[in-house]
Amino acid sequence: MPTIVHEFAWPDRLVVGTVGRPGAREFYLQARTKARIVTVALEKQQSALLAQKVDEMLDKLKSTEGNPFRVPDSTPVELVDNDPLEQPLDTQFRAGAMSLGWDPTTAEIVIEAYAIAEVNDVDRDEFGPEPIEVEPSEALLVRIPLGTARAFAKRTREVVGAGRLSCPLCGYPMNPEGHVCPQPGTL
Repeated sequence: MPTIVHEFAWPDRLVVGTVGRPGAREFYLQARTKARIVTVALEKQQSALLAQKVDEMLDKLKSTEGNPFRVPDSTPVELVDNDPLEQPLDTQFRAGAMSLGWDPTTAEIVIEAYAIAEVNDVDRDEFGPEPIEVEPSEALLVRIPLGTARAFAKRTREVVGAGRLSCPLCGYPMNPEGHVCPQPGTL
């Protein structure tokens, strides 16, 4: 079965947001154009890495000699988005693999998220012990301009960083119910 691709070119909105309390938050990547909304579940680490890699790509592009594109150093004020995720939250799929690219022909950052591909035991038996490649059932493909990419990365870093406080001794996150610090002599 072919992969269903949810494609957005310059969406009205692209954000990472969360649902839940710190320590039990669920992360989502959400794209919207007019009334069309696609929501993909992410891991916190995927969200953090995506923001980091978008910023690195923009910084590298900005520092490339002869670059004809205007790459903002910070988020343009008009692109700041601190609103919550669009409701109702209808998750299309959970992201497994993700990719990030640059399209110089359109001056766009390209973000792709692919559904976790599942292989059941019957499929494995059919193909034997050799590894098999399974196409994901769904994918999200988003193309955004450079300013939007910078705003997306900033918001994502803020969302990821808004979780639980870190223990000053061990650096691990502290739960609201308490924290058992693994540092010697602190138990």
